[in-house]
Amino acid sequence: MEAPGAETITWEGKNEMLLLTDRPPNYETPLKYFLLDFTPNDVFFVRWHLSGLPSAINEDTFRLRISGNVKREMALSMNDLETKFEPVSLNALCACAGNARSFFDPRVPGAQWKNGAMGNARWKGVRLRDILESAGLRENSMNVSFNGMDEPPLSSVPDFVKSLDVRHAMDGEVMIAYEMNGEKLPLLNGYPLKLVVPGWYATYWVGMLNEIVVYADTFKGYWMDKAYQVPKAVPNGNESPDSLAKKTVPINKMDIRSLFVSPESGSIVKAGVPCALQGIAFDGGDGIAKVELSLDSGHSWQECVLHQSLGKYAWRRWNYSFVPLEGTYHLEVRATGLNGETQPVHQWNRSGYMRNEIETLKLKAVH
Repeated sequence: MEAPGAETITWEGKNEMLLLTDRPPNYETPLKYFLLDFTPNDVFFVRWHLSGLPSAINEDTFRLRISGNVKREMALSMNDLETKFEPVSLNALCACAGNARSFFDPRVPGAQWKNGAMGNARWKGVRLRDILESAGLRENSMNVSFNGMDEPPLSSVPDFVKSLDVRHAMDGEVMIAYEMNGEKLPLLNGYPLKLVVPGWYATYWVGMLNEIVVYADTFKGYWMDKAYQVPKAVPNGNESPDSLAKKTVPINKMDIRSLFVSPESGSIVKAGVPCALQGIAFDGGDGIAKVELSLDSGHSWQECVLHQSLGKYAWRRWNYSFVPLEGTYHLEVRATGLNGETQPVHQWNRSGYMRNEIETLKLKAVH
């Protein structure tokens, strides 16, 4: 639900969006666009950590550089990527780790996203595996790091660099995208190249990607070792405000989640008239088995209608129709995965990551 009076902003290549910060640019997608199978590029959420972003990139002179523990260092042009490697396409959800942080109770610091820090898109590009194989990945390689063209505002601020275990990097699903929903990537969404790590939170989806380095040991960097940490071996990244987890690990695979899209919480509907509820569900790629709705604050559950799957890494739309009697409703929705994973009644952690507790929708039905 959008906050009353939430400030909006438009940017070149973008439609009206919700403003979180303008330096660096962080913009949220209005909830109404989640009624679509794919999120339009001009309202796809924007998330940057560093304010030093190029305002324009020359595609003719741009190069993606691969170095480190490889047999052949490479500098690939956009034409190289588009003509020398097999193109692949994938439908996948890109979701910020801090999506819905503003709903955490008690509140936590950080960008106060509502539910719009995510988007579903059709990505086209090349397999990361193919590029690493072309560079001659050495057998003792352990980690692969990814850096973009965004720069820190001060030398004391660590550059935003992420890494993957080499086995993950070579799984054939991680890709480097140069198209999004059939068009070139918008500048603010990572043009000209974006790392796509399906099923994992968007902190790994490095935009404006221009440097890949392979390591024979473990990559060390602030954004892997200090930031984006969650409690180790704890479901849903859960911990207590008065008993914080002592061991943490880098955030990784997305948890299962479902949410309401329409109508929005606080809406007034007509009693005795069918009310169409719509929403989305997603997880880290294991698949959605069912979405259930409760009309009585969680005492009983009815199964919703799932729309067709767009792919295991894409969101799954759902709907449910009921005829409300006069009064106030507190509806709840929960998803269950094919692996048996479902959503907790309550969830909290110090960083406001991975929120996936059962969502509540308040409606009032009047004649």
